[in-house]
Amino acid sequence: MSTKVLIIEDDMEMNRLLQLDLTHHGYEVMTATTGLDGLRLFHETRPDLVVLDVALPGMNGMTVCQRIRELSNVPILIMTAHAITEEEMAEGLNLGADEYMIKPLRNLEFHARVNALLRRAQLHSDTAPKAVRYADDYLVVDVDSRRVTIDNKEVRLTPTEFKLLATFVRHKGQVLTFQQLLEQVWGYEYNTEHHYPRIYVSHLRRKIEPDAKNPTYIQNEYGVGYRFIGK
Repeated sequence: MSTKVLIIEDDMEMNRLLQLDLTHHGYEVMTATTGLDGLRLFHETRPDLVVLDVALPGMNGMTVCQRIRELSNVPILIMTAHAITEEEMAEGLNLGADEYMIKPLRNLEFHARVNALLRRAQLHSDTAPKAVRYADDYLVVDVDSRRVTIDNKEVRLTPTEFKLLATFVRHKGQVLTFQQLLEQVWGYEYNTEHHYPRIYVSHLRRKIEPDAKNPTYIQNEYGVGYRFIGK
């Protein structure tokens, strides 16, 4: 069965080029030019990846992202026409985005990011150890079932957020360098994106820590990386 990609982009030429390119690489591609049509197609086709423009007519891309994330953990790659600040990236992450790219998209980088997102979204990889679990009276992380609960209430994480947390749990007590996190969570394609671990860890803390400003679980190792510490 081919991998399904949903493109939601109102620029007809960009939409057409992405469709041709992804189809050429073996993906089954669906396209929409408005947020509402994109949501309709999402419900009908249940794609494996969503490529989503921010500046859509009517319902903007951020709202579409939020609506999709309420229903699914599908990877979402957001496209934007201008460079984004860390605050804008954090806003997108909060709404459920997994990745950002700046237009015009560079072909090789685009495919590397698409492949990395799909790889991270796999429920079970051949190399991932099974039955890895962390539990205390506040936080429970079950890597095998992909469930995270806080005070007995399930928390929804994006595929990237879950991969990051699972990596910490698997290496509980160990210092993971920024480079190790980039390679294990995002893949070798991201080895120059040194700001990613800091931004994503900050966002993950807001979801799992009792107090994100004074973290209990994910501790800084200044200048080196992070360490996951259990209670």
